[in-house]
Amino acid sequence: MITFKIDSQTITVDEGATVLEAALKLGIKIPTLCNLKDVNNIGACRMCLVEDAKSHRLQASCVLPASEGLEVLTNSPKVLKARRAVLELILSAHDRSCLTCKRNRTCELQDLANELGIDEIEFDGERLIKTIDEVSPAVIRDNNKCILCRRCVATCESVQGVAAIGMHNRGFRTEIGSQFGRSLGEVACINCGQCITACPTGALTEKDSTKEVWAALADPNKYVVFQTAPAVRIALGEEFGMPIGTYSTGKMAAAIRRLGVDKVFDVDFAADLTIMEEGTELLERIQTGGVLPMITSCSPGWIKYCEHFYPEFLPNLSTCKSPNQMQGALTKTFFAEKNGLDPKNIFVVSVMPCTAKKFEIKRPEMGRDGYRDVDANLTTRELARMIKQASLDYVNLPDEDFDNILGDSTGAAVIFGVTGGVMEAALRTVADILTGEDLKDIEYNNVRGLEGIKEATLTLPLNGVPTEVHIAIAHGTGNAAKLLESIKRGEKTYHFIEIMGCPGGCVTGGGQPIVNARERYNVDPKDARAKATYQADRDMPIRKSHKNPAVDYLYKEFLGKPCGHKSHELLHTHYTERPKYVKD
Repeated sequence: MITFKIDSQTITVDEGATVLEAALKLGIKIPTLCNLKDVNNIGACRMCLVEDAKSHRLQASCVLPASEGLEVLTNSPKVLKARRAVLELILSAHDRSCLTCKRNRTCELQDLANELGIDEIEFDGERLIKTIDEVSPAVIRDNNKCILCRRCVATCESVQGVAAIGMHNRGFRTEIGSQFGRSLGEVACINCGQCITACPTGALTEKDSTKEVWAALADPNKYVVFQTAPAVRIALGEEFGMPIGTYSTGKMAAAIRRLGVDKVFDVDFAADLTIMEEGTELLERIQTGGVLPMITSCSPGWIKYCEHFYPEFLPNLSTCKSPNQMQGALTKTFFAEKNGLDPKNIFVVSVMPCTAKKFEIKRPEMGRDGYRDVDANLTTRELARMIKQASLDYVNLPDEDFDNILGDSTGAAVIFGVTGGVMEAALRTVADILTGEDLKDIEYNNVRGLEGIKEATLTLPLNGVPTEVHIAIAHGTGNAAKLLESIKRGEKTYHFIEIMGCPGGCVTGGGQPIVNARERYNVDPKDARAKATYQADRDMPIRKSHKNPAVDYLYKEFLGKPCGHKSHELLHTHYTERPKYVKD
C-alpha cells in the first residue's frame, strides 16, 4: 500500500495505482482526453497534468504512479494555466462546427472547453483540411475533428484485435488512417463501431440513415415496418436522461409508433426463432457427426472478423442468419402473404445497438427475389435523434406493446443482448427437448458474467445416454481470437461456442449511447445494462423460446419445422472468406 497526498488530502492506495485513479477516489476530477479506463493509458494529451508540490514539475497524472510521500497539486495556478494552453492548442487545429456535429453536447472536448472557460483561441493558426472518409457502409471518419488521443487505435488493436487503424505521418501532419491510406471500407475493418464509442469527439460516427428512413415514412407507397433489437430497449432511455441500465420497452414502442410507422415489430421474436433453428442445427451436428464446435452467427461484426482472420472456422459457423435478418425475411414473406402486401412495397427498418448491421443488411446473400431482407438500419443513437426531431417527450410517453405476432417474444430472447445470453437461451430450450421435461431451473449462472472467455460443461441426455457437452462464450473479437487459437492448438475441445463481436455483447455495441471516459470510472455500462437485461427477462411471463406460442404458430402455418426446407430457404445463409490485409 502507498500513502501520499493530493491537494493536502492523504490517501492510501494499492501499489501500482496512478495519481488519476487515486484522485477519483477522493472525488477530485482531473480532466482527461486520451485516457480510457482499461483501454488507453498513455499520457498523450497532457490534459491531466498535475504539479509535484516538491519539485514543481508538471506530470501527466494518468501515467504517474502513486509513490510513498508524494505530494501533488491538481488545481494550482501553474496547472490551470498549462491545461488551458494545452486545450487551446488542441482546439486551434480542430474543426469547431459544434452545432452541426453529431456529438454536440456529448463531446468530451466540448465539455472541457466549457469547464475551463475557453471563450477564445489564442493560438488560432494554420489548420490542415482533411478528407472525410465516407466509403465504409457503417463508419465515417472525419480527421478534421480528431484530437489524436489514440483511444480508437487502442480499442481497435488491443481490445478487438483488428488493427484496422493506426497512426500515419509525423509531427503536425500526424493523423489516424488505415493501411496504405485506404478507406475503412477497403480494409479489414469489421464495422463493430467500438472506435466510435471510444472516440471523445465527432471524429468517428456511424453513417447516418435517418434521412433515408424519414423519406420512406413520407412515401405514401411505402409500408414502413420498424423492428427493434433486444439491447436497444436497455439503453435508449439514456439518450433522454434516464440512468444507465434503465429498460423502457413500452416507451420505445410508443415513440416509434408516433413517428408514423405502419407496424412496430420486435426482433426478440426472431431471437426466439433463432433458438429453434440454431438449437436444432446443433443437435443435428452432434448426432450426425457434423462440424463441431458449432459457433453462433448472430453478431455481424464477429462474422466479418471470422471471414477476415479465421476463415478456417467458417464451416463451424451456424448457417442461421442473424435474428435481424430473419425478422426482415419473415416480414416480407409470412407477414406480406398474410396481409396481402407486395414485399417490394414493404420498407423494413431495423433499430440496432450495432453499426455492423449497416454492413450486414447490404450483404448480397441477405435478400431474395430482388429485394433486401432489411432496407435500412438505425443505431440506438439514430433512433434517439429521430425521436428528438419529432419533438416527442420520450420519458413521459405511455407504455405501448409491439404489434403481433411478429412482436411476441420471451425472456430468452431479451437476454440475446448480453454476452452469454444466446448460450443461455439455447440451453433453456435444448435441455427441455433432450430431457422431455419443462425444467424449472432455467438461469444458467455459469454462462453469465463479464469475463472475456467463459467455459462450462453440462451433462445432457444425447440419444438417451448422459453426455458431457462442452461450451464456451467469448465477447469482443480480441477474446474470440484467444479462444480460437486455443482450439487450433488442440488445447480446448467444445461442442458449442457463443461469440459476440463487441465487449459485453450487444448491450455495449458500437451504436449504443456514448458513455464518456469520466463516467466509465463510476459505472461500467456493460454491467449496468446486463443487469437490466436479466431483470427484463425475469419480468417476462414466458422465458423459454420454444414456449413462444407465436413461434409455434409460425411453424404450423408457414415454415413447417425447424431447419426444414422453407426455413433453410428464408432463415439460413452462407459466409465468404475475405482478405486479411489489403494488397497494394
